[in-house]
Amino acid sequence: MKHLICVVLRICGFGVAILYFMAALPVLAQQAPGSGRNSDSAAMNDAVRELQQQVTELRAAVSEVRSEAAQYRAETLALRRELEARRTTVETAGSQDSQPADSAVHEAGKADSPVQRNQSLDSRTEALESSTQLLNGKIDEQYQTKVESASKYRVRLSGIVLMNLFSNRGSVENQDFPTYANPPTPYDSKGTFGATLRQSEIGLEAFGPRLAGAKTSAQIQFDLSGGYPTTLNGFNYGLVRLRIASMRMDWHKTSLVVGQDSLFLSPLSPTSFASLAVPAFTYAGNLWGWIPQVRVEHRFDLSDAQSITVQAGILDNLTGEPPYAQYQRQPQAGEKSAQPAYGSRMAWSHLVKGHALTLGAAGYYGRQNWAFYRQNDSWAGMADFEIPLTSRFSLSGEMYRGKAVGSLGGGIGQSVLFNGNPLVAQTQVLPLNSAGGWSQLKFRATTKLEFNGAFGLDNPFAKDLRRFPASQGIYDLTLLENRSAFGNFIFRPRSDLIFSAEYRHLRTLQVYNGNSSADQINLMMGVLF
Repeated sequence: MKHLICVVLRICGFGVAILYFMAALPVLAQQAPGSGRNSDSAAMNDAVRELQQQVTELRAAVSEVRSEAAQYRAETLALRRELEARRTTVETAGSQDSQPADSAVHEAGKADSPVQRNQSLDSRTEALESSTQLLNGKIDEQYQTKVESASKYRVRLSGIVLMNLFSNRGSVENQDFPTYANPPTPYDSKGTFGATLRQSEIGLEAFGPRLAGAKTSAQIQFDLSGGYPTTLNGFNYGLVRLRIASMRMDWHKTSLVVGQDSLFLSPLSPTSFASLAVPAFTYAGNLWGWIPQVRVEHRFDLSDAQSITVQAGILDNLTGEPPYAQYQRQPQAGEKSAQPAYGSRMAWSHLVKGHALTLGAAGYYGRQNWAFYRQNDSWAGMADFEIPLTSRFSLSGEMYRGKAVGSLGGGIGQSVLFNGNPLVAQTQVLPLNSAGGWSQLKFRATTKLEFNGAFGLDNPFAKDLRRFPASQGIYDLTLLENRSAFGNFIFRPRSDLIFSAEYRHLRTLQVYNGNSSADQINLMMGVLF
């Protein structure tokens, strides 16, 4: 092939020389006769002889190219004949499988037999096809997951576009994902109907280099549940809200997590696509939060099927209050204590027939400073469990007992009570005790269809609520108990497509106004990406 390329280049060079000579002929012909005519004739003769020599060489090169082309055609024809012969040999060998054993042994002893050569060729072909399929799979995977970034490291885009159609009966504090029921008023209607896409989410994951033997990564996640703009039909234009923005360093058994992340002390939530903006059973026994934190995790392997995970960290010391100002950040009672909140969790996991049985226990502590030397402790003890009952049924849930944990959703969002204006030094501050929890039963009918039923309860202590007859607080302090229950099914015809329907019942008790109830039916369709 290299020789053929050289010949082609020579041909191209001869062609250029011919064109050059043809361009020079008019110039030579236009030269005036005179004393230099003999020298011009000699130059012309030299040029003609050189051209003749180049033409001769060109003819020889063309003949050589033709000879090589004929040789290539002959080799191609021979290869085709050999391939046809091997195919015939394979067919003949297949029809002679019933030959005597000694004949088969005799043929096997021929190292260069056509059958063996063909088998070797088939094995190489199969290996090549396997390698090709593997490479194609890798290319498809890279095509699907590759997102261009400013760095050379891989970035992955993910999220969900979720549509919720909901119908409510009764009065609730929030129409599209309610958490408790309100007493009805003359202004309320018997029912409402609406739709929203503000529970859609989008996230990015970045995978960085190794540092000190650890894999580095980061993630950021947003949704559209940050409120509404004050414009026409503003309910449909949900504002972007930061949920998670965290960085990780992962060693073999140890991890360091820095950033705003979910509450590691309470890792579980009921399974529901009707409530993604806030986890299901918020203010009904499910402690949660996206809180800035620094934590360390380590796993101890007791055996191939058993492990213990230990987590500990510090968190931003929040109290559940709304911001004091819209644009300037001012310290709240937890941050005024000049120390973070502390948390730790330990979990034991054991594989049971391929399913993980997990039991966990956690603790939380923080200090709060409500000014005028009014300080109190915030604490909670939590437990969580995931129990596979059979191959299709599983039971999961959480429970807690705490005080002044409104920042985590405990006490129906209440941390403390006041017996007057909190800006007055004589006003007393009472931390609110509360307890609650939730449990869920899951049934996996098929790999694509599952059913879930769950119940949750949050119970602020009545003795605390009745201690101050005219108490004041951040939210409605008349809420005594909040119960929530739902049943749903989730159908995934494809891994990236979700259909779901859910019925939810809310029942909220108040200190002085009895109880209120509400119901919601929610139909959902979502596309994951």
